[in-house]
Amino acid sequence: MLCMMTLQVYNSYSRQKEVFEPITPGLVGMYVCGPTVSGESHLGHARPYITFDVVYRYLQHLGYKVRYVRNITDAGHFEEEGREAVDKISTKAVLEKLEPMELVTKYTNLFRWAMKQFNNLEPSIEPTATGHIVEQIEMIKTIMTEGYAYEANGSVYFDVKKYAANYPYGKLSGRVMDDMLETTRDLDGQEEKRNKADFALWKAAPPNHIMRWASPWGEGFPGWHIECSAMSSKYLGSEFDIHGGGMDLQFPHHESEIAQSTICHHGKLMARYWLHNNMITINGKKMGKSYNNVIKLTELFSGNHPMLEKAYHPMTIRFAILQTQYRSTFDFSNEALQAAERGLKRLWEAYEALGKLMEPETAQPAADAELDGRVRKLMAEFDAFMNDDFNTAKVLANMFELVPIINGLKDKHVPMSDLGPGTLGLLQQKMALWLETIFGLKMATEADNALFGGVMELLIGLRKEARSKKDFATSDRIRNGLGALGIQLKDEKDGGVSWGV
Repeated sequence: MLCMMTLQVYNSYSRQKEVFEPITPGLVGMYVCGPTVSGESHLGHARPYITFDVVYRYLQHLGYKVRYVRNITDAGHFEEEGREAVDKISTKAVLEKLEPMELVTKYTNLFRWAMKQFNNLEPSIEPTATGHIVEQIEMIKTIMTEGYAYEANGSVYFDVKKYAANYPYGKLSGRVMDDMLETTRDLDGQEEKRNKADFALWKAAPPNHIMRWASPWGEGFPGWHIECSAMSSKYLGSEFDIHGGGMDLQFPHHESEIAQSTICHHGKLMARYWLHNNMITINGKKMGKSYNNVIKLTELFSGNHPMLEKAYHPMTIRFAILQTQYRSTFDFSNEALQAAERGLKRLWEAYEALGKLMEPETAQPAADAELDGRVRKLMAEFDAFMNDDFNTAKVLANMFELVPIINGLKDKHVPMSDLGPGTLGLLQQKMALWLETIFGLKMATEADNALFGGVMELLIGLRKEARSKKDFATSDRIRNGLGALGIQLKDEKDGGVSWGV
């Protein structure tokens, strides 16, 4: 049964809040761009997948049946540098001396493991780019038939200038076509493009390129953008409700998705609502390789990174992210995570104490009507804040206002009779629902042996792999980092590794 409250979401496409009305009453189709599995997931991956996990959970709470599709990009995510596109998967496979599918399996498993640590629900469908090459080729053929793509030397490009003459290219990202043509940098060997802004739908594979598939244009591999257009339309249809992802994907990825899908589906806008989470900064700086501040999730969980003062439990990271509204910048720092750690501990201790409280056997009107009314108002606002574009931060702020009241009841500084009949039971029900079911939080304990053991196995495996490649700097860094935490590794004669504290 659907909850009759009105949910409003901020639509990046219209740049305003809109009442959420799914295309099919009672059903929601949601597509979120998944990771490119060419390496370990990092802190920047935590925010979108935790954000949209909560969106998924809340839509289910409202009574919708949700089909949540989140893809795995295991081919074709390349940066065009000259005529030969550099495929991230193939490049990393060569560096790690692995078969491409061996590499993507390794990092896909790592990604899924990390998502479980965050207590994220699994998506309804998790398609891979390599599993949908046929669908991508068919979409490209349709775009060419419609006259919006052209072949050049075995590659196929989308004609952005022609598209922009008939459709609002740049509306999602706020970019102007003329400006894009002026500011897009010239790249060596790009003479085969008609316009600098054109993007690849299919790239001809050079002789040394590992990942390649047969196509009507010769052997090659798909462009990054066409993958999501093909997979979203296959599982959600030509029009669906929500397309989500990080704000950094608005251009060129999502803008290009819209263009491709619009042509393939006779002018239809592929998604009704476009939701984008803001970025994570680290000590006020953008996270990126150039700043040398990329923190992998395994490093966050183990504390094995020079920017980290200690290890942080996945629930601490989840809680910290939910303390900021998803469209606001979240600035990561040791101080911020340690504050979140203390805050979650305080909130969870109050929640556990709340569960042990019992209502009086004889129901009486509230002795303190003002307090009773305040408690009920704070609880009622949970729904109001979440219905205002998923404002988890305000919900948690209300919970913290309830903490001293709960502690007062526990310590008997606040008489149970101050609350009216049913208020305590409702509070217990609401806190359980919101903390565990909707926000997906669990108690974060340092004695979480399953998590700790999993992290240790992972780090030992990474160290073993580094040693096999004679990357002794990485091997020593893992060993020394664990040693600084009081964890000693011992290399056994049989090639195994034991550890102890």
